[in-house]
Amino acid sequence: MSSGSMTGRMQLGSQLRRLREDRGISRAEAGYAIRASESKISRLELGRVGSKTRDVQDLLALYGVTDDAQITEIMNLAAEANKPGWWQAYNDLLPSWLATYLGLEEAASRLRSYSVQFIPELLQTEEYARALLASARSRGGHEELDRHVEITLRRQRAFFRPGGPRLWAVLDEAVLHRTVGDPGTHRDQLRHLLTLKGVTLQVLPFSAGEHPAQSGGFTLLRFPQAELGDIAYVQSLAGSTHHEKIEEVDVHLQAMEHLCVAAHTPEYSAKLIADLARARP
Repeated sequence: MSSGSMTGRMQLGSQLRRLREDRGISRAEAGYAIRASESKISRLELGRVGSKTRDVQDLLALYGVTDDAQITEIMNLAAEANKPGWWQAYNDLLPSWLATYLGLEEAASRLRSYSVQFIPELLQTEEYARALLASARSRGGHEELDRHVEITLRRQRAFFRPGGPRLWAVLDEAVLHRTVGDPGTHRDQLRHLLTLKGVTLQVLPFSAGEHPAQSGGFTLLRFPQAELGDIAYVQSLAGSTHHEKIEEVDVHLQAMEHLCVAAHTPEYSAKLIADLARARP
């Protein structure tokens, strides 16, 4: 997936798809007009790839768009779509799969996540993130560690922007008990969870027993464009998997619904977190 503003690409793709369908033009015909494949048009309309100015102009001509104001609006979207995302400044540190995910995260309207081991990156304090990142990196000096922490903080600012996405997070109870850093760092992290705005938190208790997500954590992303389906994101040590097929996403959706029902309510979860924070030295 190319760099650039994922939000801009999705908005542009949505408009181009609507214009094409209104004219009854197939993806294959649109691809031929810009010397590209049918699959390229599909990826363009889904916001998965960037676009050349000439290609957008040729598509607008093919779709019979002649209104100057509409042309200007769409070309402005194309320019926005090609702007580099904030994460491009860290290309030397970020694997391509994570850069792809950060673009999707920025463009989403809602995230639902299940975490098994640690507090999700979007909810971490700086000290918690630093301790966790330091334990995972056997190479690299302090400067590189600082930049990785900076990525986490930049990611949080990009997500928790005015009008940004909302997050519904289910934390396995083990996450709350696993100390990261010193006891003070962990205590402050628990307290931080209670201050977050725009976040719904639930704790899945040990007493919930077996459940459909025993294989590990995952994140579901939903986008504001109705024609764009949900994506299920699963991360591992070596990379990540993005599930976009309806049947694969449905498995994760059903698992998430089970977890939300089995977990404590947000109100009781907040009380549990507060009690654990007070009990920390």
